[in-house]
Amino acid sequence: MAGEIPDLVAQERAGTGKGAARAARRAGMVPGIVYGGDNDPLPIQIPFNDLLKKLKAGRFLATLWNLKVDGHDDVRVICRNVQRDVVKDLPTHLDLMRLRRTSRVNLHIPVEFINEDAAPGIKRGGVLTVVRADVELNVLAGDIPEKIVVDLTGLEIGDTVTISMVNLPDGVKPTIDRDFVIANVSAPSGLRGGGDDEDETETETVATEVEPDPEA
Repeated sequence: MAGEIPDLVAQERAGTGKGAARAARRAGMVPGIVYGGDNDPLPIQIPFNDLLKKLKAGRFLATLWNLKVDGHDDVRVICRNVQRDVVKDLPTHLDLMRLRRTSRVNLHIPVEFINEDAAPGIKRGGVLTVVRADVELNVLAGDIPEKIVVDLTGLEIGDTVTISMVNLPDGVKPTIDRDFVIANVSAPSGLRGGGDDEDETETETVATEVEPDPEA
């Protein structure tokens, strides 16, 4: 589970609107807004380099942050949106939402696959096809998992991993109300390509087993 909540240091921004936002950017800052909870929206700005470093580190939108702004109490927030320049793909604005530890929020949590060497299908040349590299889950703001783990032990060619096969942490549940596919083990290209009559028969059997789930 997530450990210590990291700090996100910002400054209160004077003024709102496009003019104030442009002034913040000229000063090397990224403007933003903090909303939600029992307080009024708070205009903020974050040093561009600090924000860019955190974005490049990954999972920025899936992280619960401890927002620190001079003159205001620390508050837990989560980023709801980062607007980017359409040409340079650099951050130009961000929206932060205040949360309580007991608040529930939908987040995309990354998936980690383990024990490939214990999957007979992969050892025989099968290919792990990842359908979802992350899964949207409903979680407590004070207890966000860093990842969910999929154990590939025992998987054969044609086997499929669905969300019901994953041990989710207590209090965590998928936002999609069906047993969706996360990954599958596909037949190796040699089998898919066909060969003599015996190989063609085997290929047809495997192809039937790995037919994609239409609800994936």
